[in-house]
Amino acid sequence: MELSLSRADPHFSRRLRLQTLVRLRWLAVAGQTLTIGAVAFWFGFPIPLGSCLLLVGVLAAANVYLSLRYPATHRLDAFATAGLLALDLVQLSALLFMTGGLANPFSVLIAVPVTISFASQPIRHSLALITIAVASATALFFTPFPLPWYPDHPLVTETVMLVGMWVAIVSTMSFAAFYAYRVSLEATQLADALAATELVLQRQKHLTQLDGLAAAAAHELGTPLATISVVAKEMERELGKDPHFGEDVQLLRSQSERCRDILRRLTTLSAEEEAHMRRLPLSSLIEEVLGPHRNSGIAVRVVEKTGRAGEPVGRRNPGILYGLGNLIENAVDYARSEVVLTVEHTSERVTITIEDDGPGYAPDILTRIGEPYMTSRSPDDQAGGLGLGLFIAKTLLERSGARMSFRNRDGGQSGAVIAVSWRRELMDGLDG
Repeated sequence: MELSLSRADPHFSRRLRLQTLVRLRWLAVAGQTLTIGAVAFWFGFPIPLGSCLLLVGVLAAANVYLSLRYPATHRLDAFATAGLLALDLVQLSALLFMTGGLANPFSVLIAVPVTISFASQPIRHSLALITIAVASATALFFTPFPLPWYPDHPLVTETVMLVGMWVAIVSTMSFAAFYAYRVSLEATQLADALAATELVLQRQKHLTQLDGLAAAAAHELGTPLATISVVAKEMERELGKDPHFGEDVQLLRSQSERCRDILRRLTTLSAEEEAHMRRLPLSSLIEEVLGPHRNSGIAVRVVEKTGRAGEPVGRRNPGILYGLGNLIENAVDYARSEVVLTVEHTSERVTITIEDDGPGYAPDILTRIGEPYMTSRSPDDQAGGLGLGLFIAKTLLERSGARMSFRNRDGGQSGAVIAVSWRRELMDGLDG
């Protein structure tokens, strides 16, 4: 079996470490050995001891080989993991087959390799494994070996009981597999989406730091440019009236002065305008996020319920800017003619409501808004727009302390309404 990682795998993050399976197998070896010993020597039940120990020995030998052949940090590809889990399943089924089949109370352990597979492996490999498991459970139904029991009180299991055991095992295995798969898939999607959120937030923070970088660059360039300016003045004094070089020297002098003016403005950007750039009134925040959509062809209207007197003034927060911008962009994409932003602030709360006159949310979509990788507002919409972007926006806004609600417009009007609100003290002191 090939266990190498020689090629790129989109499921790499879900690959199991070999050491994880090895340790689980050692637990299985210990448990099987202890159970066989207790049944054969403690209770004295008749059991094919040699064959059972041989099967346990096969599992232990495979474990030793894998431990010696590969390092503990080795990660298995999907095919190798499926192969090892299939080996575990077949070994356990053979052991159960010789010890009573479905009548054995440990027969439910068939579900363990299947659950592990559905929790960590691609669906096609897991479906193949559960097929093997169902076939194994069916084979256990027809075992000719009796359940180890007291020789003078043979235990007879009725056929209807065996059928019930088969149904119970298959049902348990199917439910556990489906549950493990859904939980694992959602966890993986959430982890990927959060990673994308962090990248977006870092990008926004880097953009807000460009003024500081520009000022630092201007400071570093100031000394050599001052030297160039001094030399240009001396050259102008000596060659200013020269017919061949006079105009060139004057041009050099004027351009060096221009460069000094530019660098002077860059140098003072951080020192003189830093407070202005970092402190952002609510009205300025709204204008900044609306700016890119003013010429989109959709009318964007702002309704200020409480005016600008006493409006909150908080620190520039890249997460809020990106989050609100994404919500507005989504509203503009779906609107037919108009998007309305309603801004309201009181002594307790600050609320921004985004409303469009588009098709609104389908009922099934409305209950799942905010989940990553959703694809559309309604079943008839092919444009998308409610996937990872909305998840990132919702995550960033909620990190800033916002509460969000999504609904359709009332009064029989079509369109979607998103309300975002903060406690007033949070909005006044938000720090990016």
